[in-house]
Amino acid sequence: MTGNIWEWDAGRIAGAIRNGAISSREATESCLARLDEVNPYINAVADALADEALESADAADLSLRKGDVAGPLHGVPVTVKINVDYAGRATTNGVVAFRDAIAREDSATVANLRKAGAVMIGRTNVPAFSTRYFTDNDLHGRTLNPWNPDRTPGGSSGGAASAVAAGIGPIAHGNDRAGSVRYPAYACGVYGLRPSVGRVPEFNPSTSEERGLSSQITQVQGPLARTVHDVRLGLEALAARDPRDPWWVPAPAEGRSPGWPATVAMFAEADGFEADPAVTSAVRRAAALLENAGYRVEEIAPPRFAEAADMFWSLLMTEERAATTSEKASSTRGIEQYGDEAVKRARLATKACATEYDFDGYIRALARRTTILREWQVFMERYPLILMPVSWQLPYPVDHDQKGQDAVREMLAAHTPMLAISVLGLPGLSVPMGLAGDVPTGVQIVGGRFQEELCLKAGEAIEAQSPMALPVDPKSRTP
Repeated sequence: MTGNIWEWDAGRIAGAIRNGAISSREATESCLARLDEVNPYINAVADALADEALESADAADLSLRKGDVAGPLHGVPVTVKINVDYAGRATTNGVVAFRDAIAREDSATVANLRKAGAVMIGRTNVPAFSTRYFTDNDLHGRTLNPWNPDRTPGGSSGGAASAVAAGIGPIAHGNDRAGSVRYPAYACGVYGLRPSVGRVPEFNPSTSEERGLSSQITQVQGPLARTVHDVRLGLEALAARDPRDPWWVPAPAEGRSPGWPATVAMFAEADGFEADPAVTSAVRRAAALLENAGYRVEEIAPPRFAEAADMFWSLLMTEERAATTSEKASSTRGIEQYGDEAVKRARLATKACATEYDFDGYIRALARRTTILREWQVFMERYPLILMPVSWQLPYPVDHDQKGQDAVREMLAAHTPMLAISVLGLPGLSVPMGLAGDVPTGVQIVGGRFQEELCLKAGEAIEAQSPMALPVDPKSRTP
């Protein structure tokens, strides 16, 4: 009667649980069965939580029978990334040396999902130290893209994107510093939101020393899902206040209205960057769909795009000179000591592509970031949304970052649309635009600070006219 609940979106599952059409246990059992069916083909979930998930589902059902108030994800099965603390489980971050690093308390992410009533069914795979655009590590193995196993599922939230695309839970948690939500969503043909810095609290209790300033003003936690509506639900759950994050801002969910019709800046091509024709085509098709929905679209580049993007890795690599010596630090020191060979090779190549500042240069770069952000904010008074690529290239073949410094330099240049947004701390929504052959493609919708709702509404306008065929069956596409 209910069909395959694992195919449903989170909103439908949550509504059906609230009105008694299904139980949380039924939904959880369905998603766990899907996990058992397809995870052997894609290795998206590194730590299945079947017993605990069923206990949580039963508790959710009992809570409703008692008349308790239901949260936005009450009884809904979700996945969380294995690089955030989950009490009683190892925060491995894909590193062999951390396989027994048992978390004693929940991260802000997991705590908020619990408060929202979510049932966590598994913890998704990452590259070692969560620092590659390819999800593979010596501890948990390689995650495959469910559309095409020869292409990366993205990283570092590659397990999250692969899982949600294949029907292992309707919502997946991810985090994004250099594109780690947006790129996997792009590579796996799902929706993924990088919120504004300060929108979603983040704190990992096992962290022994604070991250550097550049990471604090670039890294965020965000949801991936098969529908924009579910991305919104995931954001609502993740964004609840947590006093452990001093960057969290109680900004209104709806943001500031720019008036209607909103004007969109289309940024489909840029001097000095080589774009795959399929990428440019996806941006122009998305622009046409937005125009169909009533948006005004103008082709114009945001200010100082290349300068902002170039600043990202240079700031991070400069800070690493003073990085913590903690064994868990995702810095070059930690990677050199505990990383697998693939992440060591990728980090050395990335480091060689960055310009390390001296102290004066570092201070000037941080000040320059403020200047560039100010110019973007003025630009976005006229163009409250920017439509642009996620990457100038289609998702890369597996292990492209293992082909040497030149390959990594070319890849980082391709990823500048993500890096520029990260360094400015702005929200970006990855929206799928169908397939280019057998490879997903998509676009990025960028808004001003705390303007996630503007991004989501534009994403829904595209989704309504060009829905992605999801979930995908990886059994027919993977060896």
